Amino acid sequence: TTLFRSTIRKIDERDFLVLISLFKEFALFEKLPEKMTNSVEQMLREKEYLTGFVAVNDADEILGYATYFFGYYTWIGKSLYMDDLYVRPDFRGAGVGTKLIKEVIAFAKAENCKKLRWQVSEWNQPAIDFYKSLGANVDAVESNCDLVF
Repeated sequence: TTLFRSTIRKIDERDFLVLISLFKEFALFEKLPEKMTNSVEQMLREKEYLTGFVAVNDADEILGYATYFFGYYTWIGKSLYMDDLYVRPDFRGAGVGTKLIKEVIAFAKAENCKKLRWQVSEWNQPAIDFYKSLGANVDAVESNCDLVF
């Protein structure tokens, strides 16, 4: 796979239109397209909650993104939760995902977080292997409980 030159920067409002299409791509990849109900208008209304990074090429085209938010886990304290890590198919295997997650890890450490948590689908073995290679503990102890309004 060709290595693509990419730069990591914080998500900005100007990214929302492209990001919404990537959110849809990610939902399709996860085999849950019906779950993706977000919109650019909603993102604009809720922009203070949309935090993360984008990987861009020299033309400032988004190759992938990672989103996160702070959480507080009673057993250990302040933590960061990475909601999404997604790289467009054409750019996978080129180090883009690694750059993104390393940026999130560095951010979590700089913010004095005690841990970084995220989820991975049990069928996504390449992602599981990638996360384990970073030193992550991937367990099957807990299940999602979502109450959607």
